[in-house]
Order: sequence, then structure tokens, then C-alpha cells
Amino acid sequence: MGNKRRRPMNTRRHGRLGVATVVAALALAACGRAPAPQEPVRAVKLVTVGQGALEARHEYAAEVRARIESRLGFRVAGKIVRRAVEPGQRVRAGQLLAELDARDYQLAADGARAQVASALAQRDLAAADLGRYESLRAQGFISHAELERRGAQLKAAQSTLQQAQAQLSSQGNQAAYTRLLADADGVVTGIEAEVDQVVAAGTPVVRLAQDGPRDAVFAVPEDRVAALRLGQPVALRAWSGDARLTGQVREIAASADPVTRTFAVKVALAGAAPPLGATLTAVPQAEGAPAAPVLKLPTTALRQEGQGSAVWVYEPASGSVRSQAVQVAGADGNQAVIAAGLTPGMRVVASGVHVLAPGQKVTVYQPKTGSVGVEQATAATQNVANSAAASAASSAAAGAR
Repeated sequence: MGNKRRRPMNTRRHGRLGVATVVAALALAACGRAPAPQEPVRAVKLVTVGQGALEARHEYAAEVRARIESRLGFRVAGKIVRRAVEPGQRVRAGQLLAELDARDYQLAADGARAQVASALAQRDLAAADLGRYESLRAQGFISHAELERRGAQLKAAQSTLQQAQAQLSSQGNQAAYTRLLADADGVVTGIEAEVDQVVAAGTPVVRLAQDGPRDAVFAVPEDRVAALRLGQPVALRAWSGDARLTGQVREIAASADPVTRTFAVKVALAGAAPPLGATLTAVPQAEGAPAAPVLKLPTTALRQEGQGSAVWVYEPASGSVRSQAVQVAGADGNQAVIAAGLTPGMRVVASGVHVLAPGQKVTVYQPKTGSVGVEQATAATQNVANSAAASAASSAAAGAR
């Protein structure tokens, strides 16, 4: 009897343990396998791929320069003792710019002058001797050969005199060359030598921009010089104001600058030109047929994928996006020019491209306009007013009862 009573208790215990075990196993299974979070459906802005003309223009910074800018220097060597002008000063033709120490050249001129006096005396003596010998020859006291000898001496003395006079003229010029004078009216644009400096003949001392035509000079890289032609119109705009100028390409450098590796282009300015050294914006004008249309996208639509660029193309049928590799040909302002990979009519994600994944579901962002907001606010106000009127009517009916 005692054994039969204990059996039901053991059976209940085993049953309870089994139920507890199953519950614990289910709880552990629920904790260990959490469901993966679903990718959020993002709203994206789309742009339709279309063709358009290139609007970007190549602009260059140009400087106003004189058509003729001379580097003036002394024609003789010497020590500079005076500089009579300053940079930016206007000068007239013949005005003194600088001066050398001329004492040695003056001494040389004095020596040449003395040689002229000596040669003149020798010539006069030879002429007098010839006159006397002609008289003696007429009387038959001397031979004809002796007379010819005296004539030759006179010719030699005359030649010596001419040589001395030429030497005096040369020495006089050398002394005059110690004064550097302006060749034409203009503006001093630079000083390249100072007082007490010893310079050689021909060394530039003063830079002078002569009055007359003005040029706008700018540099272009090697890949753009082929697009410029002589006579091509150029639009110019002053940096310091809204002044508009026009000009034509007058000269294109035949070789690149050895330092910058750019080509200098000179544009002849038409009309009144800005002051020397003023900065202009030069825009060469295109000529001929318009350029072929190109595909353009906002730069925010591009992303880096591998070694190239790619965009997200929207698939309307599935409401998802797919990656499409593109080839970028260049930039046109704030837009990228697409050379390959897209066709007109495609819809491309315009922003937020770095948070998307291939095949991700998206919704097209619809901007809210101001009229919609006003209508919604009006409807909400009417609903509130109607609710208030209904509440007031209900309260009046209850009071009448």
C-alpha cells in the first residue's frame, strides 16, 4: 500500500521537470536566434538623364601690358652716378633717365680733339709746301716727280685730319652715351640697376612701357593652346569693376615657357584700355558650329566604385535601385559630363548615394509645396471648428432635458 501511494507523486515530479525543460529550451532558442532587421525603405531624390549643351567656358587671368615695352640700357660701360626716375613715373621722349660717370669719356674726347688740331696743322703745312713747290716747278727749278711727292704728302695729311675728326666724333658720342634718355613717351615700369652700380654696355637699367596700343596677356596650358587661333575674338572683364572689353588674339607663343610650361597669348585690346598692370578675366569666344549635346548629371549623383565611378539607377517596376558604372568625361560647372554608361530617359538617384545598397527598396521623394500645407492647415482648422460646434450643441440638448 505504501509503494502504491508514492508512485503518483514521482510521476507528477517527472512531468513538471519535463515541462520546465521544454519551456527553458524554447526560451533559449528565442534568445539565441533574433530576427535580422529589415533594410529601411529610404526616400530618394531622382533626376532624369537628359542631353544638354556645354555651358562651361575656359577663363584665364590676363594682365594689361604695353604693346612695346623696352628694356633701356647704356650703350657704354661705366658706373651709375645718378638715377632720375622712379617706377610708375611718366616720362617724355628725350627725358633723362640715368647717368654714368663720364670723366674718362670726356678725357678721351679731349685727346681726340688735340689729335684733330695736330692733324690740321700738318695738313696746312703740307698745303703750303705744295704751293711753294708748284711755283718752283713753274720756274723749272724742281722736277715733276718732286712736285708729285709734295702733293702726296698733302693728301696723307688730309687723310690723317679726317681720321682724327672721325675719332673725335666717336669719342664725343661715347661721352653722350653716358646719359640714358627716353626714346618715347611712356611709363617707367621697372628699375633694374641702382646708383654706384657698375654696368656693362647694353645691361638693362630701366623698363619703359611706351604709350600706344595695349595688350591683355595670359598663359594657357598645352592642352588648350590648340583651341586658340589668331584673330579669335576674346571677351574681357575687369576685376576691379564691371567694365567689359573686347579684343582679338594677336599673338600665340610658338614655344612653351621653360619654367611654367604654358604658352603666352597676347590679345589686342580695342578702345580705351585699363591702366598698365590691371587684371582682366579673358574668355575666348567659340566660333563655328555649336558643340554636340552631352549627358550631364549633378556631381552628388556620382560615387566611387572600384577604379571608376558609378550611379544608382531607379527601377520603377520593382521600386529598387541598381548600380550602373559610368565614364566621366569632365565637368561643366557643378555638373559632371557623362561619356558612357547612361542613356537619355534613365532616372538616377541624385543625392544620398553612399547609404544605398544594390537591390534596396526605395520610395521617390515628393517635396511638399506651400499650397498643400495651406490646404492641410485649413482642413484641420475646419475640423476643430466643427468638433467644437458639435460639442456645444450636445451640451445645449442635455440642458433642455
